[in-house]
Amino acid sequence: MTHDHDLVLRPTAAQREAALHPPAGRTGGDLVVESLAALGATTVFGLPGQHALAVFDALRRSGLRHVGLRVENNAGFAADAYGRVTGEAAPLLLSTGPGALTALAALQEARAASAPVLAIGSQVPAAGLGGGRHGYLHELPDQAASFRGVVKSVHTARTPSQIPSAIAEAWTSALTVPHGPVWVEIPQDVLEAETSLPVVTGGDTFPEELPPRPELTAVAADLLTRAERPAVIAGGGVVRADASKKLRQLAERLQAPVVTTFGGKGAFPWTHPLSLQSWLEDRHTTDFLEDADVLLVVGSGLGELSSNYHTFAPRGRVIQIEADLGKLESNHPALGIHADARLALQALLETVEEPRTDPTAPERVRGVLDKVRARIAAQELTLEQDVLAAVRAALPKNAPSFWDMTVLAYWAWSAFDAQAPGTMHSAQGAGGLGYAFPAALGAAVADPTHPVLAVSGDGGALYSVAELATARQYGLNVTWLIVDDGGYGILRAYMTDAFGEPTATDLPGPDFAALAESFGVPGVRTSPETLETDLAKALATPGPSVVVLPAELRMFAPTHRG
Repeated sequence: MTHDHDLVLRPTAAQREAALHPPAGRTGGDLVVESLAALGATTVFGLPGQHALAVFDALRRSGLRHVGLRVENNAGFAADAYGRVTGEAAPLLLSTGPGALTALAALQEARAASAPVLAIGSQVPAAGLGGGRHGYLHELPDQAASFRGVVKSVHTARTPSQIPSAIAEAWTSALTVPHGPVWVEIPQDVLEAETSLPVVTGGDTFPEELPPRPELTAVAADLLTRAERPAVIAGGGVVRADASKKLRQLAERLQAPVVTTFGGKGAFPWTHPLSLQSWLEDRHTTDFLEDADVLLVVGSGLGELSSNYHTFAPRGRVIQIEADLGKLESNHPALGIHADARLALQALLETVEEPRTDPTAPERVRGVLDKVRARIAAQELTLEQDVLAAVRAALPKNAPSFWDMTVLAYWAWSAFDAQAPGTMHSAQGAGGLGYAFPAALGAAVADPTHPVLAVSGDGGALYSVAELATARQYGLNVTWLIVDDGGYGILRAYMTDAFGEPTATDLPGPDFAALAESFGVPGVRTSPETLETDLAKALATPGPSVVVLPAELRMFAPTHRG
């Protein structure tokens, strides 16, 4: 039996001629760039360094667009967002040692969020590999070891001829479900070595699909068909698999209420009669989900933030569809189906019997949401709700938003209507600071047709201030909302609650609006009353801008402490 991908394509006359007479003066760096272009890459992110200069020299001779950020970790966040928005592997070019290690936090976020990032780092000359310890600048005993626990796979090219295959193998890994970051490293002398190898033109890769096992979907369909009180938890896997429409079809057929995780925002319409929205940190929602006799969990591992801090204890049968094998049944016993969310939902749609009728389901959903609203209303949090409503009103429907680890983002996880799948992103995968602004820059590079919003606190903003220069250099259409409360606001609240008073959480900072202006980026100070107008104006104006809101916001009370 012959498969399409088993066929060997004959080179054209032009390809044969190019192979027999490659251009002179090419190096291993050219092989890197040619391999990326052959695989379909059009844009690369990253910073040059001594050992990686041959790659950047090759970029000059290529048609690839290079977007250079000022800090490696920020370049990683930009690549992460580019991968999330496009679904393509985002090349990230880094140098050896400090340059590579500085990007680790961004790669951890990409791994947690299943964002396809192809990180390519240089290495010391090949003689220093394997612990040779020649004392090269930036030398580590085993640089790849620093990445093995963070990325999906590690690849090393020790000769020029290994470069195209190593990059193609890594590209396939990054785009195989579940998506994620990968690491390729190439010694300096290999990158700088002249090569007579033909120009790389063949780059087709075939990431394997991950269909569900049919015997498992048959059991799942039977359980869902016979369920009296089915419910659904929809995670980020639904969004990444572009499976939102299939989820809605299945939920309506089953009359099953749906709650989306913080990573799955937009996977189900916010105002749908069956939508429990995203109030996962509320005990009323937790109780409702625990009462389901069959709970379908799609694209979520039911981790800390998706289980009300592990207080969730389902009493009925759980069906878990998850592309990451390590997450299956990692928190709760379930009928575990290792599959891509889209393919599994399609299989269930083809197997579940005729639609069931349950006129009480929307009524039960309204009852839960009414209880949630009453709980929040009793806490006198009008300022916080007004600020979040102003952001939603100012942001166009299909415009993406990127949120740092800050109080307003924690509100947004539960209370913000994303309005469309794949438009709201945050750093809640790994939880590091400094994500929002550089990620928004990467999204603006990926799709310049929409304005992009970044939301940070002043603490997180200080991680990313250098990228104002990047935003100005490339004219990226990003508006940065900085909520300035003079410190790490959420940690201040956590410490006060736990220990009676905070320590090391106050941060005397700059005038962010004036700082933005010094970079040539328009900056404005706003107020809760003028936020919607000022933010809408900034978003409607092409190019980068900064809107600063001096405000101390509070979180709603938790419900997971007994």
